[in-house]
Amino acid sequence: MSSSASGVVVQTRKVVVHIAENGHSYELDCDEFTLVESLQKFLESVCGIPFNDQLLLCLDMKLEPNRPLSTYKLPSDDREVFLFNKARMRSNSSPPAPEQIDIIDIPDPPPQSSSHNPHPLDDASDPALKALPSYERQFRYHFQRGHAIYSRTLAKIEICQRLLQEQKVQERALEIARGNLDHFYRIVLQNYTDFVKYYSQQHRSHNNLLVNFGKDMERLRSIRLLPSLQNTNRKCLLDFVKEENLRKTVEDCSSSHRQFENKVSEFKQEFGDLKRNTENLFSGKASFLVKDLDMTIKDNQRFINEQKSIMQALSKDVNTVKKLVDDCLSIQLSSSLRPHDAVSALGPMYDSHDKSYLPKMEECDRTISNLLDFCRDKKNEMNIFVHSYMQKIAYIQYTIKDVRYKFSVFQEALKRQNDQFEHLKVIRGIGPAYRACLAEVVRRKASMKIYMGKAGHLAEKLATERNTEVRRREEFLKVHSTYIPRDILASMGLYDTPNPCDVNVAPFDTNLLDIDLSDIERFAPESLLGLSVKHGALKSSISMSSDGSNPGEFEVSSADVHDSQGLLEGSELVEIAGTSQMEVENAKLKAELASKIALLCSMSADFDYESLDDSKLESLLKSTAEKTSEALHLKDEYQKHLQSMLRSKQMQCDSYEKRIQELEQRLSDQYLGGGRLLGDEGASNFAVSTAKSGDDKSEISRVEEMAMAHAMEEVSCESSSSNMIDSSGMQNPQLDSSMLDDKGHNCDKDKKETPLADEVGTALVVSNMAVSISKPADFPLGETAVGKVSDSLVLEVQNALAEKSSQLENAETKIQALMDEVSKLGRELEINRKLLDESQMNCAHLENCLHEAREEAQTHLCAADRRASQYSALRVSAVKMRGLFERLRSCVSSSGVVAFADSLRALAQSLASSANENDDDSTSEFRECIRVLADKVGVLSRQRAELLERYSKAEAANEQFNKQLEEKKELVNTLYTKHQHEKQANKEKISYGRLEVHEIAAFVHNSAGYYEAINRNCPYYYLSAESVALFTDHLPSRPSYIVGQVVHIERKTVKAPPLTSEQDRVTLETGTSPLNLNSGLTSNPYGLVVGCEYFIVTIAMLPDTNIRSLSSPS
Repeated sequence: MSSSASGVVVQTRKVVVHIAENGHSYELDCDEFTLVESLQKFLESVCGIPFNDQLLLCLDMKLEPNRPLSTYKLPSDDREVFLFNKARMRSNSSPPAPEQIDIIDIPDPPPQSSSHNPHPLDDASDPALKALPSYERQFRYHFQRGHAIYSRTLAKIEICQRLLQEQKVQERALEIARGNLDHFYRIVLQNYTDFVKYYSQQHRSHNNLLVNFGKDMERLRSIRLLPSLQNTNRKCLLDFVKEENLRKTVEDCSSSHRQFENKVSEFKQEFGDLKRNTENLFSGKASFLVKDLDMTIKDNQRFINEQKSIMQALSKDVNTVKKLVDDCLSIQLSSSLRPHDAVSALGPMYDSHDKSYLPKMEECDRTISNLLDFCRDKKNEMNIFVHSYMQKIAYIQYTIKDVRYKFSVFQEALKRQNDQFEHLKVIRGIGPAYRACLAEVVRRKASMKIYMGKAGHLAEKLATERNTEVRRREEFLKVHSTYIPRDILASMGLYDTPNPCDVNVAPFDTNLLDIDLSDIERFAPESLLGLSVKHGALKSSISMSSDGSNPGEFEVSSADVHDSQGLLEGSELVEIAGTSQMEVENAKLKAELASKIALLCSMSADFDYESLDDSKLESLLKSTAEKTSEALHLKDEYQKHLQSMLRSKQMQCDSYEKRIQELEQRLSDQYLGGGRLLGDEGASNFAVSTAKSGDDKSEISRVEEMAMAHAMEEVSCESSSSNMIDSSGMQNPQLDSSMLDDKGHNCDKDKKETPLADEVGTALVVSNMAVSISKPADFPLGETAVGKVSDSLVLEVQNALAEKSSQLENAETKIQALMDEVSKLGRELEINRKLLDESQMNCAHLENCLHEAREEAQTHLCAADRRASQYSALRVSAVKMRGLFERLRSCVSSSGVVAFADSLRALAQSLASSANENDDDSTSEFRECIRVLADKVGVLSRQRAELLERYSKAEAANEQFNKQLEEKKELVNTLYTKHQHEKQANKEKISYGRLEVHEIAAFVHNSAGYYEAINRNCPYYYLSAESVALFTDHLPSRPSYIVGQVVHIERKTVKAPPLTSEQDRVTLETGTSPLNLNSGLTSNPYGLVVGCEYFIVTIAMLPDTNIRSLSSPS
């Protein structure tokens, strides 16, 4: 089977093909360009398996006829091809025939004699010399016979080895078939697992909808609409839908749900059978057969070795006797030979041959023969096992194909179920949607308040900037109008002023309901969501875990599906026109809470909790519980941090209070020391001013105390808020620096007044109070000067402090903006990190999906190629069959039976003459069917002619039979009437034989007082007491006989009564006892012998029966 391409000689290699059904192997010389079709035709000629029944597998690949061997990397030394017979895989195929073994018969050699093979020593005068040729011939015969036995044994052991190799081939073939089946089984198993998973989720969800339908209806009926939403047709949430249509939908869905559940149950049972059959098939392996046979052959190899050793001994003995004979012949002339010694040595050797070697070799041969029979039985067993195994594989493959076809049907049914239950899910979504709408109303009202507040804040800010611009323009004109004429300035347009900005927001959301957060729970409680306890806990856990993104700051970072987060994001808690900081915070929190309520309602409507199985539900609850506990732990940690911060600030405030008290004391001491210094200098003009200075000192001290107290109140208030962190950090350095300046002061009088003024100015600025010091009109001039100096110093300090305060406020604003920016960047970083993790997971998932899609596409591509080739073959076959059917139709359409038979015969002859070897099976079968049909139609046409002739004869005979039938019918009617009369007469006769039920019996009153039946053959038939009472209760005396119809017969046997007294024994011996009508309760009421059989008969009264009474005893 070598081939060449493009004029280039291609080197041929061996392709090994193994036949799975019998284990035979064939080596074919092929090249890589050889078509599989050529290989199949060669195999058909060699092993007899038809071309269309051949299935070639190499590893897990099926060899297609129209492809070259190079497609499957053949020829190759490490690849084998297995041939499976599809005809053997059918269920109705016959079992394999028993294994036939052809053993080469090697007969034993005939015994040698001196007449046929004379020897020179046969005529020797010495009997010992004369015996040497006989020994030589016998030894040669023994060797030849042993060699024949050994050859037969080798042939048998080779057959055993061949049978073992064939079974190993069959085992490998089963492995290939099992692997091919396992590939398709894993695919269908994965499809089944996915289908069951999806169906379980859908079934659980739909079943929950059907079971809780009544509760959902009652829940909607119990929720009343807001008064402003009610009308004559809508009072509650249930009025949103038509209840009758919905209940009809529920009935349809319930019926469809049950039907689909039954179908899926049947499908599960069918797949369970498939799974069980496949597992049983995979568990059954033929390795134990091969392993046992291999071990047995290896154990019997010692018999071959033993025969080899015996053959070596026989060969050695033959050489020995030959040497002796040759020696005798060579030294015969010298007359110095002593042959008796040689003959005496050959005797034991002959005995060992005859009694030990040859019997042992025959015994080994019989053992190998038994081994051959054992191998043949094992081979037959393997053939049957392979046949049964391949039939099971074919059945499982057919079942897998059927199951795969059903998957598409069930997938379509699942979609239809979902579409049908979508109408039923409306009732489950009304409640959450209504609650979400109310929450949206509250959110919009809060958002509107924040929006209007921002507009007012913007108007105030623009008004402030306009005033600043107006003042700046006025100052500019005031400076430059002196030098430039007014008309020039007016021409330049420098007298224009900015117009005021009117921030006007058109009214919106005017139709919103007047409700608040509390109204949501009152008019749309959380029970509307319709979740169970477990699902409610799951929903709250999911909402808590999704809300808290940054536990350190307790801010919401998850993206909200509503747009309220965009309004609230970036809004600062500043004073808005018409609202306070607390109101703004409340409005913001209301909007956020309402947004979360709407989000939870949307989640409850969109997310199907029933689709989760218990394992996923438990894992989800566990993860959300862990996240919640972690968030609570971080909250506690942050609370502890705030508490520690508050404690530190409180300690700092305490230190500030102590420092302020110390400063007050030093300030008082400085004023007192300054008064004494002015008195010691002796300036008379300043005497009054010294006293007044003391008064001023006390006055300023009182003002300072008031300012300090007010400042401490503000500090304590600010320490309780979260804004104290930055403000305290900006204020502390000034306080500390002033304290350090006070500590570093000398006792110089001029230098002590500056920090004093600074401290007083600081206290006045911090307190934000306007302090005015009243002065008497009669103050001296020096006192007034001192007061002016002090006022100037205070004003200077106040201006400096105001400037520093403005700088501090600007720094605080910048720091706050930076902190907000850092917080915002942190939130964005966290969001980006989560998005990155999600993207990585999605990428991994997409890679897995792509890999699966590639594998599935490859599978589908192979299947498509295979189906395309099958379609091409089927199309060619269909065209041929269509032409043949057209010819057959023309034959059928011919008029007349004879013409039809002739045309059909002509068609069969035409098809037979146009037969071709390349025709497929269907064409051959059609040709054969036409031939058979033509033969049968010819036979039927001949039979039709015969039947017409027989029909005419049958018509004549039928008329004669009808006449005879009428006569017989009259005779039968006469006989039937006569029989009825006789039957009626027999019914009214009294039976005197063995009584039967429904017969008439006569009972005569005997001397013992009982009624006994008149019977010829069977005595002891007695009338029962009930029947006696029936016939005698209405009569004055007992009749002499009773006649009635038997309705029941009870069979009894007389038993020996227990001997209780001497009288009983006497009665038993004599066999007599006093009998009367009421003695039925005794063991022998009729006085019969023990062991006697009697009958109690119950009869019914006959109509018109005359009962004859007995004569009176008197």
